[in-house]
Amino acid sequence: MQANVEALMGGELGRWLSQQVEMRKVAKAKAVRRLSLGALGLAPVLAVLWLWLGWPLPVKFVATFFGIIVLLGWSSSPIMKAKRAIKVGINSAIANSLGISYSHDVEPGPGWEQARTFQLVPGYDRSNFEDHWFGTIEGRDFSLYEAHLEKQRGSGKDRRWVTVFRGALIELGFGREFRSTTLLQRKGKHKKWWGFGGPADHATFQGHRLDYVDQVHPEFDDAFEVYSDDQVEARVLLHPSYIERLIEIERTFHGDEVRALFAQEQVVVAIESGNLFESGSMDASQDEARVAEVARQFGSMARLAMAINQNERGRSGKVRDDAARGDTTQFE
Repeated sequence: MQANVEALMGGELGRWLSQQVEMRKVAKAKAVRRLSLGALGLAPVLAVLWLWLGWPLPVKFVATFFGIIVLLGWSSSPIMKAKRAIKVGINSAIANSLGISYSHDVEPGPGWEQARTFQLVPGYDRSNFEDHWFGTIEGRDFSLYEAHLEKQRGSGKDRRWVTVFRGALIELGFGREFRSTTLLQRKGKHKKWWGFGGPADHATFQGHRLDYVDQVHPEFDDAFEVYSDDQVEARVLLHPSYIERLIEIERTFHGDEVRALFAQEQVVVAIESGNLFESGSMDASQDEARVAEVARQFGSMARLAMAINQNERGRSGKVRDDAARGDTTQFE
């Protein structure tokens, strides 16, 4: 699955974007006009504040700061709306060309709760979700969206919001039955002896114990650790071909700290990748490059879906049955 950028830009999407040139100009002009009018209105207010009112200096600074923030937010609103409209148009066209769906807004589902339970994402106090891509890839259900998680740090005047996670959550249906829960984390996430002595023998998540799995593929020992409630199944599920695809996804999304959870017949992947899919721009000359970037990201995700769809060439049976026989050749 790979979007044809040339076909998109030479077809309906390209024609639609050409029609948005005037909309972009209008939005820019409106933003400049609002900024000018707002500055003219704010200037005398600030003059009175600083020259005539006997408020304490900290109060004056805070009032000035909030006045400027309100002005900037009001003046930039037309540009933000234009960018969102362009983004939704581009992303929807890409999704349609791939036979999937796109929505700017998203309500996280069961996969998100699993990600929280098994610590694929850190704890947070505030969250925001956007850019939902969903449908089927290689005959398997999938869902992808962005999460921005923040935690409040400090106290009093030093209180602030700090980003603890910003990236993609991918949920993919698995091509075969499996009964275990298996967690793939970056090395060093769970340690014993207060950080000394190597990986912990086990980790417990809301009462669900997962034991450390000695990997049978030493080439990945330096990068990942595996925990599972079924040692045999885990070794088959996490064959090198899957891990290679996860690393490819990480590289494509310009991210790091990829981790994955195999549970309840699906795989949940979390990638710290920053803000993705921002295809909306006020510069029309950037449109094709932004379309190409999103298309490349989805091409990589499609390859991940193919890698974990173990029935794609008519393979059948349960993972545990194959593992018990020592058969892992089908995953190579």
